Amino acid sequence: MSSGSDFLQLDPAAAPSVGRATWLAARIHDAVVAGAVGVGEHLPPSRQLAAELGWSRGVVVEAYQRLGEQGLVTARSRAGTQVALVPAQPAPSGAPPVTSAAGPASSTPPRVDLSPGVPDLDLFPRAAWLRAEREVLTRSPSSALRYGDPAGDPGLRTALTGWLATHRGLRTTPEAVVIVSGVAQTLALTAHVLRRAGHRCIAVEDPGSRGARDELAYWGLAPVGVPVDAEGLLVEALHAGPARVVLTTPAHQYPTGVAMSPRRRTQLLGWAARSGGLVVEDDYDAEHRYDRAPTPALHPSAPESVLHTGSVSKALAPALRLGWAVVPEHLRAAFLEAKHASDIASASLPQLVLERLVSSGAYDQHLRRARRHQRSRRDVLVAALEAVVSAVPGAAVSGVAAGLHLLLELPGVDDVALARALRDEGVVVDTLSRHRVAPGPGGLVLGYASQHPHRLRAAAEAIARHAVARA
Repeated sequence: MSSGSDFLQLDPAAAPSVGRATWLAARIHDAVVAGAVGVGEHLPPSRQLAAELGWSRGVVVEAYQRLGEQGLVTARSRAGTQVALVPAQPAPSGAPPVTSAAGPASSTPPRVDLSPGVPDLDLFPRAAWLRAEREVLTRSPSSALRYGDPAGDPGLRTALTGWLATHRGLRTTPEAVVIVSGVAQTLALTAHVLRRAGHRCIAVEDPGSRGARDELAYWGLAPVGVPVDAEGLLVEALHAGPARVVLTTPAHQYPTGVAMSPRRRTQLLGWAARSGGLVVEDDYDAEHRYDRAPTPALHPSAPESVLHTGSVSKALAPALRLGWAVVPEHLRAAFLEAKHASDIASASLPQLVLERLVSSGAYDQHLRRARRHQRSRRDVLVAALEAVVSAVPGAAVSGVAAGLHLLLELPGVDDVALARALRDEGVVVDTLSRHRVAPGPGGLVLGYASQHPHRLRAAAEAIARHAVARA
């Protein structure tokens, strides 16, 4: 194929001043999807392309490395860099079609999908995963393919114990860790155990995750909304309510993005101690932070009052269905019994691969790279939404210091009607009202991690146009 200045007709003037490697990798990725560059074709040598674009060679090398980590290209010293595969073409975020308050999903893939909670699946460390998987299949005994321990692979539980101690401050043991199929399974098993113990309701944040609320209700625990403000969960409301169990996202509240204040944390753990209550701590997005120090987990302060849970769905990929629950001792036997009855045990091979990634440091390396990547996309969307903030009375952007989404607050705007209009234009968004228990001001919950900058800008332009018309 042609190279140099003719390669994909790249216009260096169109690239952002920051994030050029991301821009270049996205252009090449899109060209492969479109068939402009075929499998087996060579990319231009990095030195040559850098010279003709007028950039440093390091920018091109970084872009090629990113494509290599996605498995899109292979690089050999003599053969050069070649396209290795054509990625699948899901909806841009890689998320399944959704049905929301905006109406049923269209059969036509959206042009821009800003559904929250989806990482950039192009960043999945395919090369590192394949290396670890080969090591597992080469070195593991045949007995590793038998039915596994319901609690999970001992090696992964040990590795996670160390990782949680280093990154989240947990002081626990492998015996307390249960490997689950994501946080959703933690909620299902917890609800089952609590129902059998006589609980009939659970306090949830309002606004709070609609998906978590629906999961708990399906398994028999009635959600009771507790307001959230700028400090997080309003603990005073728990004292007057019937629930003795509460689900919270203290590190990065969903969907507002608030981090629970130290005062509220003390109040919440005090409530649990006095009432004999249980706090289910969904450590949502704790590993994705940009402008603030890590928020400590609740678990270390009250390990027998807090059931801590997390997953790799936002860090690696939702399709892996891998997560963990750190279960208080008084609930552990019942939790494991429910886990065994549910699925016998989580799949062993992915656990063994994840253990290698965690133990080798490859998982942390991936997280650092993902944070840099996601922060740049967050910055693009925040800047692009300035048109909305300046034109719509009361509009504000919040929840930007961490996570994979931000909240565009739009008081006085019918967010359901706005989302429906945007969907008709091919832009999928989630509404704040969908996550409320009690009525309240509207807004949009916008995921940015899975979208290229040019798509984020296009979506923000559409949001501004329709929001101003409805303000």
